Amino acid sequence: MIAGVGIDLVDIDRVQRLLDAKGQRALRRLFTADEVDYALARALPAQHLAARLAAKEAAFKALAGNALAKIIGWREIEVVRGEHGPTLSLHGRASDRAAELGITSIWVSLTHSGTTAGAVVVLEAAQASNSVSRND
Repeated sequence: MIAGVGIDLVDIDRVQRLLDAKGQRALRRLFTADEVDYALARALPAQHLAARLAAKEAAFKALAGNALAKIIGWREIEVVRGEHGPTLSLHGRASDRAAELGITSIWVSLTHSGTTAGAVVVLEAAQASNSVSRND
């Protein structure tokens, strides 16, 4: 069953301006080392970083619902390469919130145009049992 859905769009030029102004400080605050390495190895790093920011924001939305979800940090949600495309690796409070929701699968879709990056995150939990036991 679907336990959470999130979607987000990020302006690529805004990410480029952030990188120009804050550089390494912004990278260390928002991304894991592997995310930075992946993006910086690409021709247009801001485009890939913007897609990762969109995925993180979408994940925040999908995990929403209680006080724990509100304090998840940027680096506690990591975009990684999965067997079938991008997925998320959750750390710390994000992992705790996913466990609380009973998340069994995470589905991620990333996209970008020349100006905007977007992401959708779907969290799947084990199907709750609909059977009812009766003592007749």
